[in-house]
Amino acid sequence: QVQLVESGGGLVQAGDSLRLTCAASGPTFTTYSMGWFRQAPGKGREFVAGHRWTGERRYFAYYSDSVKGRFTISRDNAEKTVYLQMNGLKPEDTAVYYCAGDTRGIRSNPPQYDTWGQGTQVTVSS
Repeated sequence: QVQLVESGGGLVQAGDSLRLTCAASGPTFTTYSMGWFRQAPGKGREFVAGHRWTGERRYFAYYSDSVKGRFTISRDNAEKTVYLQMNGLKPEDTAVYYCAGDTRGIRSNPPQYDTWGQGTQVTVSS
């Protein structure tokens, strides 16, 4: 069974940067579409960034409008890790951030996330 473990959250000030890491298990990581979601207090879970598998070792990165230009999703297949580089953080980015994976090995658009991490807290003070 695939597991996802996030790390890298913390308390920062507005304008700072953080890099979140999601370590995955499973033998076929190269075929996983991966994503980051977040949930702020009192709000629903929202999409942040995706890294969709498009075949062989090709991927397509895409972002929510609220983070486009500030956040970057990337992956290291050798390390079975996906990253979320967050620059120019704002207080409204405060949330629990979750890593998600579509681990079926199917080129699905949109991905059907079937595996979730436990989340990591990001708090941005003004």
